Order: sequence, then structure tokens, then C-alpha cells
Amino acid sequence: MFNNFYFEIFKKASLCREFEINVFNAIKNKKISIPVYLSAGQEYIPATLATIIKNNLQINPLIFPQHRCHSIYLSFGGDKNKLIKELLGLKGGCTNLMGGSASIHSKKINMYGHDGHMGTQVPIGVGACFTSKKPTVVFMGDASAEEDYVLGALGWASTKKLPILFIVEDNNLSILTEKKIRRNWNMHDVAKSFKMKGFELDDNPNNIIKYKKFFFKEPVLLNIKTNRLFWHSGAGQDDPKKFDRFQNEKLKLGKKAHDLNLKIKKEVNNLWKKHLEKL
Repeated sequence: MFNNFYFEIFKKASLCREFEINVFNAIKNKKISIPVYLSAGQEYIPATLATIIKNNLQINPLIFPQHRCHSIYLSFGGDKNKLIKELLGLKGGCTNLMGGSASIHSKKINMYGHDGHMGTQVPIGVGACFTSKKPTVVFMGDASAEEDYVLGALGWASTKKLPILFIVEDNNLSILTEKKIRRNWNMHDVAKSFKMKGFELDDNPNNIIKYKKFFFKEPVLLNIKTNRLFWHSGAGQDDPKKFDRFQNEKLKLGKKAHDLNLKIKKEVNNLWKKHLEKL
């Protein structure tokens, strides 16, 4: 039996998935010409976290995303109209057309855009948390986690016992290079070496929710294994045989989820159609 918690996660994830499919199509049809980093396949991470943090814990944290951030923005309540405008280069974009796909910013949801340098959102987020003492969520990819200043920031956060949650969206790829070629260590073990709670899990919401008791009481790092469905940048498919968490959860949730997805798909498609007509 599935309760409203799982359907709320699915609702957010469904919005993210249908939005990204429209972005994918807009790139292929040459309606978007800027570099774009799609989060399809990874949407269950921010969808689950946003549901736990905003709905269950009723906290509005500072959010420092990585470059693959569309689903983070949408899951935490970002304006989808403004994101479409940002991607299409239309007036009224969420970052005033200065952020594009990778540097989405929103004061309304406390989300601070990525500056384009790999992993710098981690020390910046740690500094913001240290200064403000506000609950903070920092997202990074498994490649960003390898930068030296990321490790220094983790050590500082642990030393100062900050109310911060580090999320590694681990799709096992740095562009196309797998982790096993790049390194012989794991981020949750690194967190533990800094005397911080560190855990490795997959993006199943049942696994993520197990750790909510630690959120913002002390520094915690979750290395969450997931799969990106599309290329590092642009519109192309990595591997059609990759496990798809969204489709898996939709199947488990049954007809109610299927009908909800169709409703959201129609709404998002119509929204994109309206904005594309302005080009």
C-alpha cells in the first residue's frame, strides 16, 4: 500500500521527467542552441529530498546545485515557466538569461546558481552555511567530488558541525569516464574519514528516507547511485538498457501514477508549446 508521500515524490519526478523530454526535443529541433545538461534519470533524488525536507520536515534550506540542475530547481518549487524562458532565451527567464541550463538561480526557493567551475558549489555552500547557520543542501556529481577544494570544504563542515547535507548524484560517469578508471575510493568513506556520517545507497526513495533523522542536525553525506539517461550535454541517449528509476516507480505505483503522469505530461507539453510559439 502506497501513501501520499510516495505519490508526492512521483508527482515531482513526473514533472521533472516530462519537462526534460521537452527540453530534449527542443534541442533536437534546434530550438535551444546553448549547452544543456539534462537530469532525466536522476530526478528521483531531488524529488525525494524535496518531499522529505519541504513537506515532511517543513524546512526551506539553502540550495547549492551542480550543473545538472533542472530537476533540483523544479523539485524544490522553481517556476517552470521561467525555466522554459531561460532555456529558450525569452524575456523573464529565471536567471534573466544569464544562467542558461547550468547556472539556474532562484531567490524564491533559496537556490544559488552554479558558477561553472567544477565542484565550487561545495565550498561556497559550506561558507554560506557557516555564515548563516541555516540548513543547507549541496549537490555535486561524482566527478566534482574529486576536486581538492571539495575535500577541504567537507573537512571544514565536519569540524564546525554545520547543519549541512551533501548529496553526491553518482551516475558513475565524468562525461564518459567511469569511476573505476578515475579512482579507487568512495565518497562515503571519504566523509567518514572526516568524522562525518557518510552513506552509500541507490535512488530508491525507501532508502533515502532512512537517513532523514540525520538531516541538518550534523553534517551528512549521501552518495546516491543513479543513472543519467541522456548524454553528458545535449540530446542523445547514453544507453537504452540503463535502469530507469522513474519508470520502475511508476510501474510499482500502478494506474493512479500512470494517470497522474499523463495529466502532467499534457500540462507540460502545452506549456512548452505555448512558449515555443513565441520564437
